[in-house]
Amino acid sequence: MKLIKYTISALLIVVTYVAAVAQNNIAEEVAWVVGDQLIYKSDVEEMYQQMQYEKIPIKGNPYCVIPERLALEKLYLHQADLDTIEAQNSMIQQQVDSRINYYIASLGSKEKVEECFRRSIPQIREEMMEQWTNQSRISQVQQSLTKDLKTTPSDVRKFFSANKIDTIVPMQVEVQIMTLNPVIPRQEIEDVKARLRDYTNRVNNGESDFSTLAILYSEDTGSSVRGGEIGFMGRGNLDPEYAAVAFNLNDTKKVSKIVESQFGFHIIQLIEKRGDRINTRHILLRPKVSETDINKALARLDSIRTDIVENKFTFEEATSVISQDKDTKNNKGIMINEKSGTIRFEMSDLPQEVAIAVSQLQPGEISKPFRMKDAKSNKEIVAIVKLTNRIDSHKANLSDDYQLIKSLYETEAKAKMIEKWVDNKIKDTYIRIEDGWRDCEFQHNWLKK
Repeated sequence: MKLIKYTISALLIVVTYVAAVAQNNIAEEVAWVVGDQLIYKSDVEEMYQQMQYEKIPIKGNPYCVIPERLALEKLYLHQADLDTIEAQNSMIQQQVDSRINYYIASLGSKEKVEECFRRSIPQIREEMMEQWTNQSRISQVQQSLTKDLKTTPSDVRKFFSANKIDTIVPMQVEVQIMTLNPVIPRQEIEDVKARLRDYTNRVNNGESDFSTLAILYSEDTGSSVRGGEIGFMGRGNLDPEYAAVAFNLNDTKKVSKIVESQFGFHIIQLIEKRGDRINTRHILLRPKVSETDINKALARLDSIRTDIVENKFTFEEATSVISQDKDTKNNKGIMINEKSGTIRFEMSDLPQEVAIAVSQLQPGEISKPFRMKDAKSNKEIVAIVKLTNRIDSHKANLSDDYQLIKSLYETEAKAKMIEKWVDNKIKDTYIRIEDGWRDCEFQHNWLKK
């Protein structure tokens, strides 16, 4: 009965669309119908143009590959609706803004971007928001479909034995790190606070709009272009100090007290509360570190390095007492690769400054102090690193590369699970491919012969 209902709904929308075309003389061509969703020729053309611009390779006839890709998206999004899966809007906003800024930098101006896409920047942003929101929801559906996959060592061994794995593993390294934050003069901090107090007074007195001040002065480049708005967030998505103040705000016209977080100093304005999530805007200022203070921190680390080399104490002992890197301080300074979840890094996976320092070391050696940007706070810090181990490039084997082979097995197993789900979803969904769009070698049996 559900299938019949879904089929009738699909037929009704086609009839409605045909009637609208006849009435308005619009020559928009329908390529596919998936459930009650239409895929137009213009949708295919737009995606083709975008993939060409972004140099995304298309394996096969684009007028076969792209409609099938769009049809798959329709299936996933229908499931996302059923499962009430939502995307994290604030993160997508940041990604879209970053991509648009990349386009502007590449083409030279906003006007050239608008000319290339034949749309205004707000229209481009709106379309990209929709596309990336859909991709986020699709990714969550796929994760949900494969979340119950269990992998045993026996599975991995059988997979390795059954497949001729010729993967060449690039050189990898294992690294320990120790960092220091240069001391910031008290006067610099007071100057930053004074500026934030001035902004607060201007907003509270009605002299200035918070959003305008954020655009002009906030040092959070991701949110400043949106007037400081960061989107709806739960407590776990926010810096603890920021969250403690933000969630206690109730008046959307007032400004918070000054908040110090790992990123710098903020003032916050409430936009809206929605259950256990909150939308705020903020202005971020970071106290500047002088060259003198950076040099003092470098000198201190150099002295610590000398003591380690002279065996007065070990790198691990010093790290637990001195290092200010929260992620590694209590782990003997051992860096963890977030991509793989292991302690091994390809050189390209390391922060650039760390990779440069490591490239000059032999296992067991410690680098000279160097400056770098903290990836999370974007603050300038100083560091030394120790190269613990270097694994030369080699053909993958179970002994050295178990995690890699496990990942290959899980990728294949998840792909099979998703493919099975797609095939079943197609069987239960009304599909119509119009004449002129059928002569293709599809990945899935959309024609249901």
